[in-house]
Amino acid sequence: MSREQAVSGGVRTLLRLEGVVVLGAALAAYAQFGAGWGVFALWLLVPDLAMLGYLAGPRVGAALYNAAHSYTGAVSLLALGALAAMPWAVAGGLIWCAHIGLDRALGYGLKYGAEFGATHLGRIGRADPW
Repeated sequence: MSREQAVSGGVRTLLRLEGVVVLGAALAAYAQFGAGWGVFALWLLVPDLAMLGYLAGPRVGAALYNAAHSYTGAVSLLALGALAAMPWAVAGGLIWCAHIGLDRALGYGLKYGAEFGATHLGRIGRADPW
């Protein structure tokens, strides 16, 4: 991954702040929705199961990770729940949005197919000592 593939400076900061805002909004909405914090805690890390895709290689792993860490699915589930009066979908969408927001706030971005540590928010993990 080259530096040109990752955002930097003020843009990176803005994207991480967006994650903080999404996390805060999802937590506030979930608190109002009242589905229970035990359910929230139980499901918060479920999107990270997509990392198991890396067992099939970096390209498959990145594709599955990105599918589970894009707002596309989370917001679609949230909208479905709101429009179809499906409380479980609203709760799931809010938990999923909170997870993605937390990841973005911590600097975990969408993955490039080269390796797990290559993200759109920059390199994550330990630097190669060699």
